[in-house]
Amino acid sequence: MKGLTDKQKKMLDFIENFLEEQGMAPTVYEIADFFKIKTSTVFAHLRALQRKSFLKRSSKARSISLMRPKKRPRHMSFSLSVPLLGRINAGMPVDSPELREGEVYCDPSLIGETDPKKLFALRVNGESMRDLGIFDGDIIVVRQTEYVKSGDIVVALVNNETTVKSYFPLRGDKIELRPANPEFKTQTYSASEVKVQGVVTVLMRRI
Repeated sequence: MKGLTDKQKKMLDFIENFLEEQGMAPTVYEIADFFKIKTSTVFAHLRALQRKSFLKRSSKARSISLMRPKKRPRHMSFSLSVPLLGRINAGMPVDSPELREGEVYCDPSLIGETDPKKLFALRVNGESMRDLGIFDGDIIVVRQTEYVKSGDIVVALVNNETTVKSYFPLRGDKIELRPANPEFKTQTYSASEVKVQGVVTVLMRRI
């Protein structure tokens, strides 16, 4: 790569490999920790790479993206790119994630005829859905829809907070959001308090 110092080339390679393996960009702190350098030094190299049009970034977390990606994800022609929006709580609800962390790739056959534009991915934080095989750190691919069947695993907005749970409509205009871990309690809300953001379609786990 012409115009780059050896250290800049190594940092660019690290960022590219991190994006490919993790499906999201590294933070400044993760870069600093990998190279055993100060964050101020990382910022200096990133600014240089921006000036040379090798990457772009904003003040948001994990916002680094490559302007000239050298590699393609494995089996790209058979993979579907899905935006990774952040972490979602699988215990009690947490604030709805707003930052796009990167992207993940899944087999298109797993989503059927779903419009890819209706898909997003979230990283699970917590163990409340473990008995259904969803563990802390897993990535879920979600299909945006407001139409849900009883028993579907959904991403739901409750009082401006998001959570992932099994969805059960009850009599009396009530909704039950049920965990899959006896250590957590089932939560019941009025239907007006629950806005379904999507149904979990694919589970991904990095080993």
